[in-house]
Amino acid sequence: MNNRKRVTYCVAEHYFVIEAAESVFEPMTNYAPFISTFPQNKQPLFELQVEEPQETLPIISEEWESLYTDKSDADMPRIEIYRNGDEWILRESMMRDGEACLQITASHDFSKCRLLQLPSKSRFAIDNASMLLFAFTSARFATLEMHASVTVRGDYGYLFLGKSGTGKSTHSRMWLETFEDAWLLNDDNPVVRLKEDGAYVYGSPWSGKTPCYKNDVRRIGAFVKLVQAPYNKAHTLRLPEAYAYILSSSSGLKIVPEMMDQLYDTISRLIQTVQVYGLECLPDNDAAQLCAQTVMLS
Repeated sequence: MNNRKRVTYCVAEHYFVIEAAESVFEPMTNYAPFISTFPQNKQPLFELQVEEPQETLPIISEEWESLYTDKSDADMPRIEIYRNGDEWILRESMMRDGEACLQITASHDFSKCRLLQLPSKSRFAIDNASMLLFAFTSARFATLEMHASVTVRGDYGYLFLGKSGTGKSTHSRMWLETFEDAWLLNDDNPVVRLKEDGAYVYGSPWSGKTPCYKNDVRRIGAFVKLVQAPYNKAHTLRLPEAYAYILSSSSGLKIVPEMMDQLYDTISRLIQTVQVYGLECLPDNDAAQLCAQTVMLS
């Protein structure tokens, strides 16, 4: 029988615990930079108990109320949310029309969770479960898990935002090619945290298709909303547009009013702390030059 163990991770100065069979941790190399010792004066955001893989997920009984189904683009995961009293069930598929491959059963505050997954989907299941739970449980600490690519120059990280396929990763690559001192912090799911002395962006164990798992942090230099265009043009976004775009790029559970209030408050304060720009651009080095000049000289 496979022995089980508990491992503590620290992301953006927040702690969480995963308990699983020892063999589960071996391929989790993206989490290795974030392994930590749990401090006595801290409480984990959540504890995730990973069960042995199952050939099928259990049928959800009628006592569970279906609250929400996220149907996004066809090539994006589908999330289903159910509730029964103070407990939650979250199911997720790898694609919008695919079968569910993971199920999370969670306490009312998502602090105690159990993960079931199909045998061939363990890596996807653990990554997506921990990603969702981190977003849900960190919101009360002025923390945003964002869909963005982050490039660093000097002491600052610059977050490139946009819908899937807009070219966030491409624009980051243009910075890396154009500036010798530029490097990639995270290419898909960085963590933003608003603290008393300013706004910071952190690397995370989740980085989409690009293996970039750096346990590092930088002050945020700017947010940049990318839009594909046959020309390069940069401008400052007005506060309402900046607010809307930061919100659309942040992960949260819209059906929980308290959680969304926390996100709304964080974003409202964030856009008064950090400038948000729009960049209509081509996928070329000139766009990187223009963007850098705009955000670093303002």
